[in-house]
Amino acid sequence: MANNKDRKMTTEEAGRLGGEATSKNHDKEFYQEIGKKGGEATSENHDKEFYQEIGRKGGEATSENHGREFYEEIGEKGGNARNNNNNNNNKG
Repeated sequence: MANNKDRKMTTEEAGRLGGEATSKNHDKEFYQEIGKKGGEATSENHDKEFYQEIGRKGGEATSENHGREFYEEIGEKGGNARNNNNNNNNKG
């Protein structure tokens, strides 16, 4: 935040500062646990169609914001990761 005492903090600034403070006080397991709880709570309140719809909307938004190069890059990364995983599993 700027050194201007009269300026109020925005919601975005407050969220960022709070997130930074929280990340200093909690470890990876903390975030995994709250993510798990959030996922469980969400799944109790929504059906299959809900998740299909948000997946469709997310896919549309992604395709509007990224070009062919984006998909080629993530496809290549996925293929490389899969190959590396298969190679590691085949070592005996």
